[in-house]
Amino acid sequence: MTDTSRTNLVAEAFEAQRDRLRAVAYRMLGSHADAEDVVQEAWLRLARQDAETIENLAGWLTTVVGRISLDVLRARQARPEASYDSGLPEFVVTVDNGPAPEDDVELADSVGLALLVVLESLKPSERLAFVLHDLFAVPFDEIGQVLGKSADAAKMLASRARKKVRGAARPTVARREQQEVVQAYLAAARHGDFEGLLRVLDPEVRLTVDGADGVVVILGATRIAAGAQRFAATAAWAQAALVNGQPGIASWRADGTPLSVAAFTVVNGQIAGIAVVSDPAKLASMDLPNPG
Repeated sequence: MTDTSRTNLVAEAFEAQRDRLRAVAYRMLGSHADAEDVVQEAWLRLARQDAETIENLAGWLTTVVGRISLDVLRARQARPEASYDSGLPEFVVTVDNGPAPEDDVELADSVGLALLVVLESLKPSERLAFVLHDLFAVPFDEIGQVLGKSADAAKMLASRARKKVRGAARPTVARREQQEVVQAYLAAARHGDFEGLLRVLDPEVRLTVDGADGVVVILGATRIAAGAQRFAATAAWAQAALVNGQPGIASWRADGTPLSVAAFTVVNGQIAGIAVVSDPAKLASMDLPNPG
């Protein structure tokens, strides 16, 4: 076999794994751009490697992507001011055309925004162990090799992460019910209905705002309801949207420039979490629907 033929076979084998590797990196990093960079670096490392010495290419690539992602996470901790993702995971916004029939019985996507927000709170080693094992079924002995720990230690890290994930607020209703709660929130905010806002907000609701000046976290229904009334007064248009597949709201100023994108976590019929991006630079990078 010629060198060119061998290279082509390796490239084809890599391309067959690309989507899965990108998914691993995205769950690890919460950033599509960073995930693409990690996958590209994995390809470069594979190109420098004698592929014939690799017995399990999928496993080898998963290990490499895990190690690179772990390095990125640790670098973020060391230099948080340099990280786009010191705020929220990247938002993918699409038009909300109403629930599909199957949404009546489906719960929220287990790897959607709510999970990504929870994963941001985990330590790098916990996040890697949880993502690789619980989401991608990587054996603990392989995870231990990535972390430089034993399989038992990797198992303990995954267990610790799993408890944190399970303890976080997670959507418990179908999308149509979530949309109804979000629409009630939007209507109450538009009409200045403070009591209406309190009815749809969990008393311990958490609001995370990723703005031009950094990330701000606000806790409590009373404070968030007051802020929602003020914010609604500044938006010329606001409409329902899907944010990372979950119910959300996109809003614009009178001149048509984006004002914010908000994603909602609905638990037991109330809003338990709101994640808002209002940073103009980040909004400009989003592919937003047209207002109205």
